[in-house]
Amino acid sequence: MSATEAIVRDTRTKRQVARDTRRNEAVAHKKLTSKGATIAAVIIAVFWTIPTFGLFVTSFRPGADTQSTGWWTAFTNPEFTLENYSEALNAGGTSTTLATAFINSLAITVPATVFPIVIAALAAYAFAWIDFKGRNLLFVFVFALQIVPLQMALVPLLSLFSEGLTINDVMVFPGLTLNDVDFSFARVWIAHAIFALPLATFMLHNFIAEIPGDIVEAARVDGAGHGQVFFRIILPLAMPAIASFGIFQFLWVWNDLLVATIFASPGALPITQALNSLSGTWGNRWFLQSAGTFISIIVPLIVFFALQRFFVRGLLAGATKG
Repeated sequence: MSATEAIVRDTRTKRQVARDTRRNEAVAHKKLTSKGATIAAVIIAVFWTIPTFGLFVTSFRPGADTQSTGWWTAFTNPEFTLENYSEALNAGGTSTTLATAFINSLAITVPATVFPIVIAALAAYAFAWIDFKGRNLLFVFVFALQIVPLQMALVPLLSLFSEGLTINDVMVFPGLTLNDVDFSFARVWIAHAIFALPLATFMLHNFIAEIPGDIVEAARVDGAGHGQVFFRIILPLAMPAIASFGIFQFLWVWNDLLVATIFASPGALPITQALNSLSGTWGNRWFLQSAGTFISIIVPLIVFFALQRFFVRGLLAGATKG
């Protein structure tokens, strides 16, 4: 097969993948949509939104008003202020403010989302397109790791980090340990990557395995190695699945409190920990916590809406075979 014929065939196969994906979306939409389901979803959405809307109104009300009246009174006696947001950004625990914790969350979440996706994409490609001994058994083992509770790994990981695992073992800086304050973020990145890899590998493998083999075979005929096939063919076609898992992982890490509290140093705590301290000792400053809550959801909303067009496509593609 010539290079020109391979390119034409690749283009036709990519169009076929896109056409099958749209067909799968239409079938799933038809099966999952009905008048009863729509009415039920609207009712649930309304009841789900009311507390959130009340919290949003409270975040703009003066603190004294929130202590004496309910949020619904703002419609009869409107009085709003931005002081709650200003005070929330500058308030916080003993070690960090909410603004600093916001930056810490970004420093934790972005690498903790990218690292497992990169590793899982390589592993998924190997499981799907590289024939090696024990492949199926190893994939079942990776899949089974999803049932291991996160809490079971916390103490072993903490012991491993605190007993002097040198950076020379995993990077290129001898003499430093992952227990040092300077490498607090690295501990959280490693922990989140470990916990995310089984599900990420499983999801990406299911998508990558559904890519037509004609594309890969045509590339191999033209002399492409595994690296070229992975970066030039697999990654572009698997982008919907990668974006879908990226949304999940980003939200999980951003909203995490347990892992970051255990592995992060006091100066590297995320925004979830700072939110916990905003309400005050006796919970009498919860109006600041409501303002901080809406500050904390800005980034997840941006990420979700930016990748929304990939989300449903990545979940449904390959779900049914047309």
